Amino acid sequence: MEKDPSTNALGGALEPCSTHPMTGFFRDGHCNTCAQDQGSHTVCAVMTAEFLAYSKYVGNDLSTPIPQFNFPGLRPGDRWCLCAARFLQAHDEGCAPLVRLEATHVRALEVVPLEVLELYAEKAP
Repeated sequence: MEKDPSTNALGGALEPCSTHPMTGFFRDGHCNTCAQDQGSHTVCAVMTAEFLAYSKYVGNDLSTPIPQFNFPGLRPGDRWCLCAARFLQAHDEGCAPLVRLEATHVRALEVVPLEVLELYAEKAP
């Protein structure tokens, strides 16, 4: 699988999303993508209790550990490369998490308009 260029939603170099827990379609800590990434795991989202409950409700339980897949389960505050369509769905339902634009892949813009992502942009410390 050949990765698409590592460009973020702002046009710069794609920054890491998370290595604890390890995230990304390639499990490289970045929201890199490729043609085989059918879910477009391209939005670097900061988990909230509200979003984790919503995701579980719609059938994608991200909070329960799955040890056989080395998945620790996510907690509020964790960053995760989220499917762009799931992010947009959560936005439409009023429970989208914050995002790190610098760590969100430019391909997310094929699904989520930049203006929508900017509504949830995490503020720099």
